[in-house]
Amino acid sequence: MRNEMKDFIKQPKIYQQTDTPFWTDDYISQKMLENHLDPSIDGASRNRSFIKKSASWICQKVPPADYPTLLDLGCGPGLYSELFAESGYQVTGVDFSKRSIDYAKESARKKQLPISYLKQDYLEMELTETFDLIVMIYCDFGALSANDRHLLAANIYRWLKPGGKFLLDVFSATKYDQTVVQQSWVYSEGAGFWSENSYLALNKTSKYPNFVWLDQTMVITQEDQITYNVWTSCFTEHSLAAELAGVGFKEYQLYSNVCGESYTKESETIAMLLKK
Repeated sequence: MRNEMKDFIKQPKIYQQTDTPFWTDDYISQKMLENHLDPSIDGASRNRSFIKKSASWICQKVPPADYPTLLDLGCGPGLYSELFAESGYQVTGVDFSKRSIDYAKESARKKQLPISYLKQDYLEMELTETFDLIVMIYCDFGALSANDRHLLAANIYRWLKPGGKFLLDVFSATKYDQTVVQQSWVYSEGAGFWSENSYLALNKTSKYPNFVWLDQTMVITQEDQITYNVWTSCFTEHSLAAELAGVGFKEYQLYSNVCGESYTKESETIAMLLKK
């Protein structure tokens, strides 16, 4: 316990990972799914009103008649994928969470939507198929290390057909500036988000150079203590465009978010629609 506390107090190296990713934990993944499916909050997914507005704009901007095949990276329980399929896209959804993919498959079956779902780590998967449109929504790209982002971006470029489009969003430098360095603790008497048993959660937010911050949580129960690191990289228009140009993307359109709102320097997110 003492060593774990020392590690928690000590500043981790940038992008340092912990041994246990929380999205593979059986209990926490269920709580994550509940957050995904709550239509009123921006939790694991954005609120349902935003998702519907966003999917509608994407369908207008990159219509399925011209871009019929769509790959949804980090699809979660299929909230976007189902709207895309209902709009006429041929959809493939990818997510690393077995619980989310199982839910998405069952939901698509009930709604009779011909969506192909894959439980895969998109950093490691091999695809032989190519797509007209690839989307990566809710700032998942910025949760990766610089090396992993380069690997994934290169794969995305390869998975696109000539003339295909890639849409993503990330948190902006403005969001980084607004992020507060802080520490807090929460005690849960009985089951909570992090455990089905009573626990103490120690939370710490730390900022790093180059618009990176870390949200770190140590969960302490009577039986164990586990630390989770969640990294977020933020971007300017120039830094994001330069990073993606490094794998071949040269042409892009810039927006404030994936609803197509005009970009301003005050925007907390940046959305880019790039062309291969």
